[in-house]
Amino acid sequence: MRSFIEKVEKNEDLLYEEMVEASRLMFNEMTDAQEIADFLIALSKKEETVSEVAALATVMKSFALKLNEPKGNYIDNCGTGGDGLNSFNISTTSAFVLAGGGASIAKHGNRKISSAAGSSDVLEAIGVHTQIDADASMDLLAREGITFLYAPSVHPRLKRIGLIRSMIGKPTIFNLIGPLTNPVELTSQYTGISRTDFTMEYATVLQMLGRKRAIVVSGAEGLDEASLAGQNSFVLVDKGDLIPFSLTPDDVGLKSAPISAIRGGNAEENANIMLRVLSGERSPFFDTVLFNAGVGFYANAMVSSIQEGVKLATDSILSGKALEKLEAVIAFSNNLRKREVV
Repeated sequence: MRSFIEKVEKNEDLLYEEMVEASRLMFNEMTDAQEIADFLIALSKKEETVSEVAALATVMKSFALKLNEPKGNYIDNCGTGGDGLNSFNISTTSAFVLAGGGASIAKHGNRKISSAAGSSDVLEAIGVHTQIDADASMDLLAREGITFLYAPSVHPRLKRIGLIRSMIGKPTIFNLIGPLTNPVELTSQYTGISRTDFTMEYATVLQMLGRKRAIVVSGAEGLDEASLAGQNSFVLVDKGDLIPFSLTPDDVGLKSAPISAIRGGNAEENANIMLRVLSGERSPFFDTVLFNAGVGFYANAMVSSIQEGVKLATDSILSGKALEKLEAVIAFSNNLRKREVV
């Protein structure tokens, strides 16, 4: 590992094969934890390349649990996190809106590492038992068309890395690869990154990993979601094409709002925001979810434009279908807990 650290510290990029070897070393329990931390910090300072991200994602996914998911066209809307803007849990809330509108969601997520509340934290605060086994998560997917995959549960070798990431306390390459390592085979994907300069590169990684259709966004002011605060940079992966485009909230019929208007808090506060949004309370939180769910529907090829996606998202919430999905997931979780107690 030391040779890779020294190379990266010289601001030299690793070849794909070198990153595969370094990645395997990171997942090896015998590798010194401080060396892994040094490697991750050095990569972050240098800034990661397409080959480095793709190599780590490939190795990490190869170590994931093998899931027997029911046949379906699945989308993940997990973002990279790490933007430091303390927004509420946009993608987790949007997942229920997407499911309410008929999309099949296999959402990858984790606890807080570099944010105030990760997706698993907010789900547990709202009453969803996230640490369920693989069979139960696939049962939920078959029943409700939505499931949440807690990263350490489906990536057994991630536990030690998680401790090292917590020790570092800042975004690393593992933020970038989180959305790329879902063990469910995805038909499409919608994901956000906080680096506007890396959207095309990230879309290239998705294409390298075999996504036929996907959208990458880097939001206004560095949000890792589509933002109401200004112009958002997107790249659409459509089979062999990579198509950049940009949108403001006005372009899809939504009102602008500053980042400060969508600030979240701890898990309980963010769970409350989620409930208010899914109950139809109008606010910048609500419009942010409409924007992102609208992009998700378009990424999943369920609508012909993002504007149509926003309309479908609005109907998902105002019809009560999105909230029904949340209630169904909570009920499934409660029944599972009761069986475990018995």
